Amino acid sequence: MTAAPIRYHDGIETLSPDENETIDRIIAAMTHESEITAKRYGHAVRASHAKISGVAVGALEILPNLPPELAQGLFATPGTHSVIVRFAQGPGELLKDRVSTHRGMAIKVLGVEGDKLPGHEAPTQDFVFATGPVFPNPDAKGFLGSMKQLEAGTSAPEAVKATVSRSARALDGVVKSVTGESSPLLDFFGHVPHHPLAEPYYSQAALRYGDHVAKLGAFPASPAQAALADERLDTDREDGNVFRHAVLSYLAGHEAVFDIRVQLCLNLDDMPVEDASKRWDEAQSRYRTVARLVLPAQDALSEARRNYADDVLSFRPAHSLVAHRPLGSLMRARLKTYQALSRFRHARNRVPEVEPASIDDVPA
Repeated sequence: MTAAPIRYHDGIETLSPDENETIDRIIAAMTHESEITAKRYGHAVRASHAKISGVAVGALEILPNLPPELAQGLFATPGTHSVIVRFAQGPGELLKDRVSTHRGMAIKVLGVEGDKLPGHEAPTQDFVFATGPVFPNPDAKGFLGSMKQLEAGTSAPEAVKATVSRSARALDGVVKSVTGESSPLLDFFGHVPHHPLAEPYYSQAALRYGDHVAKLGAFPASPAQAALADERLDTDREDGNVFRHAVLSYLAGHEAVFDIRVQLCLNLDDMPVEDASKRWDEAQSRYRTVARLVLPAQDALSEARRNYADDVLSFRPAHSLVAHRPLGSLMRARLKTYQALSRFRHARNRVPEVEPASIDDVPA
């Protein structure tokens, strides 16, 4: 890396005049989607990443002797934190896995001290990752357009959604064969059915990284996971839960390891914070390892753990140190939207939202 990372400052973001109105419309659309699914299931589910593939507990090991630009925020002090990790499918519906869309990995780090964002007092730090290095939409306004389409399609038959997913995946294969890269939008709706523990996950949008600005990612880091990297799962499996079976089967006998890596922003022209669809050139600023996430072999979805993860836990970008404040239009939308949707879900299910005080709060 030849250029120095930029310094964070409070004026690094540029808010559009109608942003608050746009975010309110996103919240309204996603709440309507949640109302539809709550009536369908008799229970409120998340408006995105509703279907769990697995919930694992483990440890985040922050590496020692990091260079100053990487030893920032949570990663400034070497040590080990307990974590809860939730793997899930993309849609805000409990669909069979033949609807193979983008997937998520949410990490809750426990025992985190330091100044938190307003409204967050618990000693936790959440990182919300998804497959794909960028988000399909650049900002809140673009996401609103996509969200209106998703809202309209919520009531469509599952067979239609499966057809859309297959078509998007096939077309994305053509795009990738021509350009060498996947289309973020096509991948969002038609992600290749890889093993959930064998592919990387990304913050997609930017966040503050102490004195700097960065994107984060989680990259598989064990030989056993690498051996699964080229495997495509059969999403036509009869019970429609192939991703869940894959995660639970693997974690029943193996530990999963992910390197947590940071890509520092070198300049705001080539690496903008306001455009989450812009890929930051890894030839200019590569992802560098700052920690290791270790998930030992375990039962990753007992009934008690599943209920706890579904109904009690909330993973939000707003559960954050000030040093890792989410940045950019899309992230500002997430800060407000995740809070509103979590309140809806917990109120509808009559379950209080409680941040875990320790890893012992997580059912075995």
